[in-house]
Amino acid sequence: MITIVAGTNRPLSKTIEVAHFYQHLLQRHQATSQILDLADLPDDFVFSALYNNVGQNDSFNALHDVMAGSEKFVFVVPEYNNSFPGVLKAFIDGMSYPSVLTNKKCALVGISDGVQGNSLGLSHFTDVLNYLGMNVLAQKVRIPFMQKNFVDGAIKDDFINKLIDEQAGLLLEF
Repeated sequence: MITIVAGTNRPLSKTIEVAHFYQHLLQRHQATSQILDLADLPDDFVFSALYNNVGQNDSFNALHDVMAGSEKFVFVVPEYNNSFPGVLKAFIDGMSYPSVLTNKKCALVGISDGVQGNSLGLSHFTDVLNYLGMNVLAQKVRIPFMQKNFVDGAIKDDFINKLIDEQAGLLLEF
């Protein structure tokens, strides 16, 4: 099972729309997937589910179990302050130790309204995942200028569509 992680807890975000787009893309490749939306995190998870409270928040535990039970991931990562969202880092930090992500595989999709499509944020996030022993697919897709390139739940740029389709195929072979 492939889990697509919508990497922000912002309600009604473009990130969740891109996650749904990717899920449809995987369906076209005959692959089964599920979406984990960080908007479903408990509001107090950094206090009720981390550190000395590991295992004590049932809502967080359910999301943790989804991560633990998946072998491959797609992380859709929006740009926040020239990096990735802090809530995504806190969520990853809440995974059990040793990490449930070790030796698993993932693809990364960066999104932003700027020109780089969160290139720097994907680099930062790759460093975190590499530290945890996760295998990150080399082909990272960036969707810049989201307002122009992602409209009505679809990528409008032919080149980005080609790249993301190739990435999905590579993830399935990975």
